[in-house]
Amino acid sequence: MKNILSIIAKTPLFKGLPENQLEEIKRITVIRQYNKGEVIFFEGDEGNGFYIVAHGQVKVFKLSLDGKEHILHILGPGEPFGEAPVFSGRPFPANAMALVKSRLLFLPRDAFIKLITTNPSLSLNMFAILSMRLREFTVQIENLSLKEVPGRVASYLLYQSDEQGHHDFVDLRISKKQLASMLGATPETLSRMFAKMSDQGLIEVEGRRIRILDRQKLTTV
Repeated sequence: MKNILSIIAKTPLFKGLPENQLEEIKRITVIRQYNKGEVIFFEGDEGNGFYIVAHGQVKVFKLSLDGKEHILHILGPGEPFGEAPVFSGRPFPANAMALVKSRLLFLPRDAFIKLITTNPSLSLNMFAILSMRLREFTVQIENLSLKEVPGRVASYLLYQSDEQGHHDFVDLRISKKQLASMLGATPETLSRMFAKMSDQGLIEVEGRRIRILDRQKLTTV
């Protein structure tokens, strides 16, 4: 496993912090390992700390009353999750599960709260991450409530191209099945949308890379 201090230093929450503060964070960190398909926490569990993916991949998801799964986030190395309850003191608002064998860094809430009371810069970094998550949720809610499936797909591709720093392509970092769940569609519907957009000359699908051929028209889908 990579050096814990190096993983912490590269996490957006703690980027730019001096080494002495990173060492303090490392001191309270607990390493936890999960097998593929193992639940990390359930919605409603006590929010007694948050996690950082050190190695592997984790999905954060909600379940409807009829058991249908809706993926909120797919997270990889260096990405934090479950951090909102650290400030609110409320239970976890969603479920989390390891998609592959994963090693996670767990930061207990009480110990972390003590740290940020003496290091305000930690709070600023966390607020930045929470603001980014709020923006993602806003886009996701808008897509699911106001747009049909083609519009959701188009919005996702445009949003990801901006987030990844590209203008004319998107690298899918999750499976198409997982993407369908995030967009409130079935995998078959998503495949049909990709095929239709390809026929219309809007995109070109090259495995996990989606090349954007007509960005302007994609914004009007």
